[in-house]
Amino acid sequence: TKKFFLSDNYPNPFDTSTTIRYQLPESCHVLLKVVDLKGQEVSTLVNQTQSEGQYKITFNADSLTTGTYIYKLSAGNFTQSKKMIIQ
Repeated sequence: TKKFFLSDNYPNPFDTSTTIRYQLPESCHVLLKVVDLKGQEVSTLVNQTQSEGQYKITFNADSLTTGTYIYKLSAGNFTQSKKMIIQ
């Protein structure tokens, strides 16, 4: 059965850009954000309704300082967060 899935970003750690993949089992509103460890939003990567399928987003972190960040996927009633490290 198809289900919601958020993969680890690759590469991680990374210098300037990384790829985030996710899967949707149904059409729903998707919000994919990057926040710092204080919870401050640094980037919104996706904020729209998307149909069922697999997606790949490239995140460019040129404007961010080195450190640990969290990316969070909210889609339908699914929410998951993962860590990424900019070096």
